[in-house]
Amino acid sequence: MAEVSQDSGGGHKKGGGKPKGKKHSTHIDMTPMVDLAFLLLTFFMLATSMNKPKTMEIVMPDDKVKPKDQTELAKDRAMTLLLGPSDKLFYYYGLPKKGEAPQLERTDYSPDGLRKILQERRTWLRNDASLKVEDRELFCIIKPTGKSKYKNLVNIFDEMNIGHIKFYAVVDITPSEEDAVYQNK
Repeated sequence: MAEVSQDSGGGHKKGGGKPKGKKHSTHIDMTPMVDLAFLLLTFFMLATSMNKPKTMEIVMPDDKVKPKDQTELAKDRAMTLLLGPSDKLFYYYGLPKKGEAPQLERTDYSPDGLRKILQERRTWLRNDASLKVEDRELFCIIKPTGKSKYKNLVNIFDEMNIGHIKFYAVVDITPSEEDAVYQNK
C-alpha cells in the first residue's frame, strides 16, 4: 500500500564537509482507495430507491356524450371557482345564468380561505334536509381565466383532495364571468 524508499543521500563528496543525512521519500499507492470509492458508489446506487414521479390522475369526460344523456346538476350543489390574474380567487354559489354577471365573493388559497369555504359549504349541503340524498355532495366548477397561473390550478386540485370533494370539473369561463373577474381586481 505505502512504501518508504531510502536514498543514501549521495555518494560523492567533494571536500571534507559533513555527510548529508539520508532522505526518506514516501509513496502512497492510491489504487485501493479508488477501488473502495467505486465499490461504495456502486453499493449506494444499487441500494438507494429512486423517487417515482408524482402525478395527478384527471379523468376527462367523453366528448361524444349527448346532452340528453347528461344529468342535471342541482343549483344548490354547485359552487363555481374563478381563478383570476395575480393569484386572485373568486367564487359564487349556484349555476351561472346566461349573459348575467354573477355576484362574486373573493377569497385566497390559504387554509383559512378556500379550504374553510369548501368545508362550510360541504357541511351545509350535508345538513340540508330539503335536498335529496344524491344532491348533498358539493360539485365545484373550476374556471381559470387566460391570465391565471398554473400553480393556482394545482392548488385548487390539492384543496379538492384535502377537502374530500369528489366532484369537480374544469370548464371554460364565460365572457360575463371573465368581465366580472377583471372588474373585481
